[in-house]
Order: sequence, then C-alpha cells, then structure tokens
Amino acid sequence: MAVDYTTAFDRIEQMLEFPAHFPIKIMGARVDEFAQTIAEVIAAHVPEFDPASLDIKVSSKGTYLSLTADLQVQSRVQLETLYRALGEHPLVKVVL
Repeated sequence: MAVDYTTAFDRIEQMLEFPAHFPIKIMGARVDEFAQTIAEVIAAHVPEFDPASLDIKVSSKGTYLSLTADLQVQSRVQLETLYRALGEHPLVKVVL
C-alpha cells in the first residue's frame, strides 16, 4: 500500500529552505544485507551520500537495525522521491 506523503512534505517544504541538511532514520529487521541495501537506495537518490557516514544501531533485543543518514538534499522532489523509495522497500519497516 502506497503512503501519501503530500501533506507531510507540504509542511516540510514550509519549514525548510533547499538545499537543506536533513536527517533520515530508517528501521528494519536485522538482516545481513539491510545496511548495504539501504545505503544503495539512498545513494541512488542522493549521489553525494557517503555510505560510511551511516549511523547504525541495533535494537535492545537485537531484532532490528536503525540507520540514520544525515543528508544534504537539494529539493522537495529529491527528498520525497527518496522517502517513497525507502518506504516502499520490502526490508524497511519505518522511515522517519
């Protein structure tokens, strides 16, 4: 099911001036390919992203991974496209 981010991005656009620094947190099951796969998705949308800069945390029970990417985004379109790609990825549970 596709999520409608329009209202949220309308608010973000009112608060930000692009280009802008924008942290994104992505959570998913702790599987071997999660961090690498998500880094590839981010890099496809934000070419200057450095995968080595991803902050990776394991949940207290070790079941989930939380990735935080601090990004420099150029436009609402770029940010919204990235959110959609991450939110629709089968390994991702939550994008904040």
